[in-house]
Amino acid sequence: MKPPAPCSGSIASGPIMPASFERGLSIEDLRELTPARVGLGRAGASLPTEALLAFTLDHARARDAVHAIFDSSRVVTELASLGLDALAVSSQAHDRRDYLRRPDLGRMLDAPSRRLLEEKTGARFELAVVIGDGLSPAAVNVHAVELVRHLAVRLTEAGTKIDAVVVASGARVALGDEIGAVLGARMVVMLIGERPGLSAPDSLGAYLTFGPRIGLTDAERNCVSNTHGAGLGYEEAAFKIAWLVREGLARQFTGVALKDESGGPPAQIAAGPAL
Repeated sequence: MKPPAPCSGSIASGPIMPASFERGLSIEDLRELTPARVGLGRAGASLPTEALLAFTLDHARARDAVHAIFDSSRVVTELASLGLDALAVSSQAHDRRDYLRRPDLGRMLDAPSRRLLEEKTGARFELAVVIGDGLSPAAVNVHAVELVRHLAVRLTEAGTKIDAVVVASGARVALGDEIGAVLGARMVVMLIGERPGLSAPDSLGAYLTFGPRIGLTDAERNCVSNTHGAGLGYEEAAFKIAWLVREGLARQFTGVALKDESGGPPAQIAAGPAL
């Protein structure tokens, strides 16, 4: 039987290699550009032992990050050293088991925490910052306070400031909506530990919401993600967050309608460690 004739406009068979490989670059060059698992090789039908052990180690680190203890008291103390008087609250997920099995509980304040925040109502809060443990308490323990330090400087440059800081345990992103609504804040920035990945177990995310209230969806938020050692540095993340805060307050909306047009890399802050 004769093979079928190729159709008009068909794509030639065989792999299409990037131009860089045609110039003689190897898979090792690609591996230097990404933490992704590429070009691992094989031993028979399996991965090489080194690659398998590296995967197992990174998986263990990700699991450890999820179950890390959130050191909320230390976070509150370090925020006080920045001149920020933080309130400590909790969601209705009072242990890690409930938090992981009942995501809905992490979106609601427990009764004592709600009463604590209600005592603060009456003040005019333009911007509230909530620091929540999320799915990676390890990320918050390491990065949150230092990001707030950089953010406070950038917000001052943008003509605004942090009016209230809340440290929330057992928090999901949407808990910031209830906290912001109870405080009467015009905007809330939720800094929260992101779901750990195999290449980044300690990634911190920032979720910005104008007019926070219970029941909002992610379409009404902006997100600045991947603040960690191999991702966004503190200064770049703070610059983007401050720009979105300023524009969100000015335009009176956040979410899919607000695009990040903050521009190029900002000038560095002299004091403090870089990430």
